[in-house]
Amino acid sequence: QVRLVESGGGLVQPGGSLRLSCAASGFISNINATGWYRQAPGKQRELVAEITSDGSTNYADSVKGRFAISRDNAKNTVYLQMNSMKPDDAAVYYCKAVSRRGNGYWGQGTQVTVSS
Repeated sequence: QVRLVESGGGLVQPGGSLRLSCAASGFISNINATGWYRQAPGKQRELVAEITSDGSTNYADSVKGRFAISRDNAKNTVYLQMNSMKPDDAAVYYCKAVSRRGNGYWGQGTQVTVSS
């Protein structure tokens, strides 16, 4: 089992920045990739960014150039740095870890609000 705990959400003005954290515990050595997803009211959950065990990254077109995913292996934590935020970025952000066997583990989510 893998347990994920997100933090760092909150209220930010348009153009502002936030950094989300996803702390993992449990069988973290089995994690093959970790991703950030988001879900806005009335919309489907979508992939925002992901990072694999070899450090490869992938971003949704809507956040390329504004968001950056990174990880600190010593802290077992994956970060999502969000810059130049827009109202459309408002959503509940979830962290998901996928094991080498393909099992997915979700965190509880953290709310991000973008408003002036």
